[in-house]
Amino acid sequence: MNLHSTSGPLARSAMAYVLAGGRGSRLMELTDKRAKPAVYFGGKSRIIDFALSNALNSGIRRIGVATQYKAHSLIRHLQHGWNFFRPERNESFDILPASQRVSEDKWYAGTADAVFQNIDIIESYGPQFMVILAGDHIYKMDFEPMLQQHVEEGADVTVGCLEVPRSEASGFGVMAVDACDRIVSFLEKPADPPGMPGDPERSLASMGIYVFETNFLIEQLKRDAADPNSQRDFGRDVIPYLVEHGKAVAHRFSRSCVRSSAESEVYWRDVGTVDAYWEANVDLTASLPSLDLYDRNWPIWTYSEITPPAKFVHDQPGRRGAAICSLVSGGCIISGAELHRTLLFTGVRAHSFAKVRQAVVLPYADIGRNVRLTKVVVDRGVRIPDGLVVGEDPEADAARFRRTARGVCLITQPMIDRLSA
Repeated sequence: MNLHSTSGPLARSAMAYVLAGGRGSRLMELTDKRAKPAVYFGGKSRIIDFALSNALNSGIRRIGVATQYKAHSLIRHLQHGWNFFRPERNESFDILPASQRVSEDKWYAGTADAVFQNIDIIESYGPQFMVILAGDHIYKMDFEPMLQQHVEEGADVTVGCLEVPRSEASGFGVMAVDACDRIVSFLEKPADPPGMPGDPERSLASMGIYVFETNFLIEQLKRDAADPNSQRDFGRDVIPYLVEHGKAVAHRFSRSCVRSSAESEVYWRDVGTVDAYWEANVDLTASLPSLDLYDRNWPIWTYSEITPPAKFVHDQPGRRGAAICSLVSGGCIISGAELHRTLLFTGVRAHSFAKVRQAVVLPYADIGRNVRLTKVVVDRGVRIPDGLVVGEDPEADAARFRRTARGVCLITQPMIDRLSA
């Protein structure tokens, strides 16, 4: 391990590499046209904006994003919202599709392969450290403490870890650690997860965040690529190998989680199911939500469309443009409709006598007159016809829309089109 030799934050000598190729199939039709990192979140953002904003706010100025599955929406968003990096300031932002640069028939075989195929680009920038990130989680984190721990411990790899109840840990990569947080075993989605030292009812789960010294990482990727039995994956191959043959250290998220004065808990969410996605968005409408999007010290950067202000019109009994405990984005027109615990993305229109409750409505959807929506996710651009009622009859909902076990209905335009077919 080469220790850092220059003064100043370690983040300035690091490159963030965001793995954003995942489909996210548990989000059902929300990922029919877009990769999971490109799915909308929080009124203005996309999921990937959180990982990218964490890197930027931490002081990292070299970022690469590896894309693969249905990447057009994601690439367009990155081009629109993240094109402010300047080479003359030693900044860079690279979008790295699976471009078959190693072999003409070679897409990214796994997360490690997605980095391996772009080693030449990484080497051209010469970063001292690599911060490998998943592009599909909602959280706020300063990577500087993790980089400092990596150097101080002389680690080969430092793995970002989340403390979770042991009963919920089997869906993660889980680490067993010693008293000094050195990882002694790494198990991918174990049926019987190991507990933590001193707290056997909680486990350390991998966040999919890894810090390496760049030259060492490249050596390991080349070694892994030469192994015919490898699945080319960090969690399945590279990290377990280093646990056994090197020094792997756990970094606890609580040490670097960014919280404003309004946030009482450590916040990290995988919004990979329709239920989790709906819940995390609707939670933002609370008076004191678990995630503070209003913290100006740690902004979530994104593409900001130029839109007129939101507008609320009509003031008659039963036909009053109103929003209670709701988030309403720019360009929305609430025309005699009533919203309650609802999140509207940019450009949504809700027409007279509509009642919308506990809804997540993606950009440019149009909600017709006399509509009643409860516990729904409405995809981008959907036209909800006049008088449609969703969320009051479970059997009718399940026959027409994607209804989850917890009673959330996902509504897409093809589903609406089938109603009149």
